[in-house]
Amino acid sequence: MIQKIKKEELRTMNEKEALILRGCGGDLQEWVDGISGILRDAGILKGDFQNCAAFQDGDITCLLFPFEGADLDVGKLAMWRLQTMQDFHGIWLSDFVDNHLGGFRQKKPDCPLIGQNGNVFHLIAKAAQTLKQNNLWNEAEEMQKRALHAGSYMESLSIIGDYVNITSSDEAEDESESMHME
Repeated sequence: MIQKIKKEELRTMNEKEALILRGCGGDLQEWVDGISGILRDAGILKGDFQNCAAFQDGDITCLLFPFEGADLDVGKLAMWRLQTMQDFHGIWLSDFVDNHLGGFRQKKPDCPLIGQNGNVFHLIAKAAQTLKQNNLWNEAEEMQKRALHAGSYMESLSIIGDYVNITSSDEAEDESESMHME
């Protein structure tokens, strides 16, 4: 079964690698079976790929073949990818994310917003401050722009939650107290 994902989800796949084939039309399972067969015949893959996924890049359907759980010779796969570039438009996941999506998202930092002043501007400022403290300056600016232009309070909160893990101010106090006790 091929999982359908959103292209943006690729940005969360830090520390993973995969082969992405672009321009896959028709029956996607036939693509997975066919590519797997070609790679097995070439001595590149033993067994099958696990958890293949499909996503749209504009009007183009792309398939993701994750390395995780696959028994493959990555050196031979790299040569195959270069030799078949014209046919399959293959690219590594890390290159695709860097060149087409602006890079991987870092882990979201915790931000104690529960129990704070509920004014949306205050919450946006607190989240931006947390992001900046974690050297996520671009994300802080992006989050502020998106949250300030949201259509509702709930949409602003949802956008903030895309960038930080919203926690309770009580949790932050408990954590800092335990750090001082050690």
